[in-house]
Amino acid sequence: MRTTVKDITTIQTGLFAKPTGKGEVVYLQSKHFDEFGQLTAVLYPDLSADNISEKHLLNVGDILFAAKGSKNFAAVYEANNPIAVASTSFFVLKIKDENVLPEYLAWFLNHPQTQSLLKGKARGTSIPSITKSVLESFEIGIPSLEKQKLIIRLAELALKESELRANILSQRKLLIEQQIINAIK
Repeated sequence: MRTTVKDITTIQTGLFAKPTGKGEVVYLQSKHFDEFGQLTAVLYPDLSADNISEKHLLNVGDILFAAKGSKNFAAVYEANNPIAVASTSFFVLKIKDENVLPEYLAWFLNHPQTQSLLKGKARGTSIPSITKSVLESFEIGIPSLEKQKLIIRLAELALKESELRANILSQRKLLIEQQIINAIK
């Protein structure tokens, strides 16, 4: 089945706020993620919850889509994350179709072909942005839930393989450098 992103999600913009360094809520920004949408930073609450509307608080399964700048990615907000809101760098996609898994939509939005098409429609010269209307009108194929789960698992395994390969290469480089140093001595 083919549909558009707006038919399976509601999309809202992130919250504009100035982190204070203290508080009860994390202010998620693009800098907290790598280019693959993997959370790389340790998160600390840096906003007061007092003036934050309930609608801006992230729920498990919400998808953060980094729409501003050259680093576009999608990430699923997970249960192990602290209470947080997304910055204005993100669109927050909330799944409204029970036949779509958030992890599948994030995988689809992160796919190189999707990224290329979205970046081709970005606006702005100094800071390119993908607009809400471009994201809403983007077409997506929705396979069965079973196939979505298989795609997600395969993508997880491919990422794990990449991480292991990078680690092996790093360790091998260290080993070779140590052998060279030992040969010099």
